[in-house]
Amino acid sequence: MAKFMFAYHGGKMPESEEEGKRIMAEWGAWFEGMGSGLADPGGPVGKSHTVTAKGSTAEGGANPVSGYTIVNAADYPAAIKLAQGCPMVRDGSGNVEVAEILDM
Repeated sequence: MAKFMFAYHGGKMPESEEEGKRIMAEWGAWFEGMGSGLADPGGPVGKSHTVTAKGSTAEGGANPVSGYTIVNAADYPAAIKLAQGCPMVRDGSGNVEVAEILDM
């Protein structure tokens, strides 16, 4: 079984406490539905900084990451199928990059 990282881009902040509870319930149900496929639920991230040989900037790059999750899956098609259930993908507010974590 391989490990894959889901890097989230986009999403939105809830506009009310009720919406926040609903969104958290959707994420919880998605995670629960993955069962043993969920290796690390990860979490949202704050503003990012880009570091290069010339220094750093607080711009976060062209498409900053808004969060991450680590999953176990047999292959890319299985990982992509898991990612398609992401609440941000389903509601159209964001997208998920799927990348295999390579053994070193």
